[in-house]
Amino acid sequence: MDDNRIWNFERELWLGGGDVYRERVANDCVMALPSEPFIFDGESATKAVEDTPRWSDVEFADQTVARPHRGLIVIAYRAKASREGESYHALATSTLMQLEHEEWVVVQHSQTPLGVLVADPDS
Repeated sequence: MDDNRIWNFERELWLGGGDVYRERVANDCVMALPSEPFIFDGESATKAVEDTPRWSDVEFADQTVARPHRGLIVIAYRAKASREGESYHALATSTLMQLEHEEWVVVQHSQTPLGVLVADPDS
């Protein structure tokens, strides 16, 4: 997958809904996100996306792409997302795994918000 396709794939995940997640996020994906329950699998992440207003715009900066092994792509970046009256700035990573020629899924994703206090799940 070339870099432009990677970033379009990732952008569509930020802006898309449950249908996009069902197609592009593996069921056994592991996600660490700054909202409860904090650790998600693919199914719970898809449910959370369906229950949350979608971002209307997202911009990426400091984009990095690594290909550590055939069939694996790891990306890291800063995301600035917005929707009606709300904005979100975070560091993010995703790992994509190739299933078949031109078919990729997310198997790992994490977000660390910038400029906000993140809740401590133990307090």
